[in-house]
Amino acid sequence: MEPPPPTAATTAPARAPPHPPSSATSSTATSTAVTLPRLPILTPSQLASCSFGPLQKRINSGGPDVSFFLTSKAYNDLMTWIAQLNHAMVPRSSCDTKRPVTFPLPLEPNKREWSGPVGKLRGLLGKVEGLMDEAPPVEEDKNRRFGNGGCRVWHGLMRGRIGGWIEDLGVGGMVEGGGEGDGGGIKRGVLEEIKGYFLGGWGSESRLDYGTGHELSFLAFLGGLWKLGYFGEEGEKRGDGEVEREIVLGVVEPYLEVVRKLITTYTLEPAGSHGVWGLDDHSFVPYIFGSAQFTRPISAMKPEPTPVEGSCPGAPKPASVTNRQTVEEYRRTNMYFGAIGFIYDVKKGPFWEHSPMLFDISGIKDGWGKINKGMVKMYRAEVLGKFPVVQHFGFGGLWRWEVDEEMVGEGGLGEGEGVFIWRVSRGNKVKGREGRRRRGLWGAVVVLWGAWEGRRGAGGYA
Repeated sequence: MEPPPPTAATTAPARAPPHPPSSATSSTATSTAVTLPRLPILTPSQLASCSFGPLQKRINSGGPDVSFFLTSKAYNDLMTWIAQLNHAMVPRSSCDTKRPVTFPLPLEPNKREWSGPVGKLRGLLGKVEGLMDEAPPVEEDKNRRFGNGGCRVWHGLMRGRIGGWIEDLGVGGMVEGGGEGDGGGIKRGVLEEIKGYFLGGWGSESRLDYGTGHELSFLAFLGGLWKLGYFGEEGEKRGDGEVEREIVLGVVEPYLEVVRKLITTYTLEPAGSHGVWGLDDHSFVPYIFGSAQFTRPISAMKPEPTPVEGSCPGAPKPASVTNRQTVEEYRRTNMYFGAIGFIYDVKKGPFWEHSPMLFDISGIKDGWGKINKGMVKMYRAEVLGKFPVVQHFGFGGLWRWEVDEEMVGEGGLGEGEGVFIWRVSRGNKVKGREGRRRRGLWGAVVVLWGAWEGRRGAGGYA
């Protein structure tokens, strides 16, 4: 029997959110100028003061190490970077027409004119994808449920060529003579870190799996390039989100497409999956950036925080994800629906059964802005705050294992400003053993408001 439609999520804030009202009809919502935090580009003197080299594993326990990470400069910079990309994908209100300006995925990306840095990164992703032709799946492993040995051959090929590929990007030219110290040493160390984050973005060669920790490594790769000024210093100065949008549309989405091909070609196992109770077996960021594509438009003329409720006119309803025909209609232009479409490609059965969390999220009535807000908070708690995910993340001069003094005393992720709850209603509708299991294991998904949001306040993205 088809389950009833999901009910709306509820919120139970401990106190009013720190950011100002975001309603489009409010005349005072943005009366005060908003300063949006941005990931800074490192100066030559800052490059000289950092220690670069092979990435170091620092998170060895789920207690004190994760707690330290949540007050570190690396954590704060990672959240700033994700929020910066997220904010760039929000539609803008247009002064010329009544219709807002939206930022869909390009239907013919290869015919679009990309900037030089983004074009080089797209070429790099093409080379990575091409290696699958040189390392076909092993015939003897095709009957295995997870993990084809051909993936190890693929990893070996990439390891052997990555040095030259990174050199071809021109990253070394960004750090030539960086400061008064050994410029050559800085260059070698920076290239080593950039290479490490890139290699970490493609799953585990030994375990033959892929998950959100590998996705995080690729985001760190892109964020490291940003810190080095690879995308141009004008991107930092402009602040209009155009450079960040190119990164998401022109690099992040193609990366996800290559990863999906990697998963299906070599039947990679989900890394650290919560099984049927997780958001997605492999990815998270397409749900953040994809929901941002459908949020309420903000002004294109002055800075505004990311909307926390409302949807863009003409956007499909969140409940549309349960309609496969609608998903097919939007999956080529929206990252959220693209991720849902991949789930339909690889999973069988009713959507509510194999993806219960996404099913319940689809019942939110306050629009895509509310979903986007919840996704960002959930990312902090379920990705950056979980030891199985972040234990393999490496640290160095770009993403530093050092205490952020402004975070000290803020309480970290465990003592946030309030709670945001997506309550699961399906379990209350199901009788018998299955209903008891859902009510017991999934009473509510609680995502804590971390210190990062409390620190940013009205100046934050969301």
